[in-house]
Amino acid sequence: MVIATIADIVGSRRLADRGAAQRAIDTAIAAIEEQLPLALEPLRPTVGDELQGVYGSLDDALASLLLVQLALPDGVECRFGLGIGAVDGFESASGRLQDGPGWWAARAAIDTVHAKQQRAAPSARTWVVASPDEDAGVHTAAALANSYLLARDHLVGGMNERARRLTLGRCLGRTQRDLAQEEGITQPAVSQALAASGAPALVEGFLVLRADQA
Repeated sequence: MVIATIADIVGSRRLADRGAAQRAIDTAIAAIEEQLPLALEPLRPTVGDELQGVYGSLDDALASLLLVQLALPDGVECRFGLGIGAVDGFESASGRLQDGPGWWAARAAIDTVHAKQQRAAPSARTWVVASPDEDAGVHTAAALANSYLLARDHLVGGMNERARRLTLGRCLGRTQRDLAQEEGITQPAVSQALAASGAPALVEGFLVLRADQA
């Protein structure tokens, strides 16, 4: 079982500079993969505003995608659809293509999060769907992940760019003193910014996802 992941750019048609947004996303993904390489196949652009990647576990996918969200600059956001299920590959005239229940589930997931963003949960950016082939325990894990993700995305969506940078730094184990020096502010100012944005809960959640890797 792997986690097929589809990402797209929120409001891509309304962006003043679509190319700059794509470069910012590519840079964020590359930086996260360099610091914490968790993807079996890192997210890469495919067609239009879409990216695809594969993770080896749900915990790895959730941890990595949080860091990507935090690394993006203001004005650039992505939606993520995670599909739990088998992934098949086959050769074609244009190279190796992937298909299978994991990708079908990922497509359903990104369609779901897009619909939730339009109505019930405007801050929703991430959703998980398990393939019908998976057992009941996997479907329960997907449901639990989604309840966590709704709260997580709400916190990230309320942050400004500095708060996201600080939260990213704390997730990666950097001290408040180091972050203060980098931002040109005091350590108490860093602490206040983190507390006001809800960052401590995000950092603790990230550490839970990484606990088995400690």
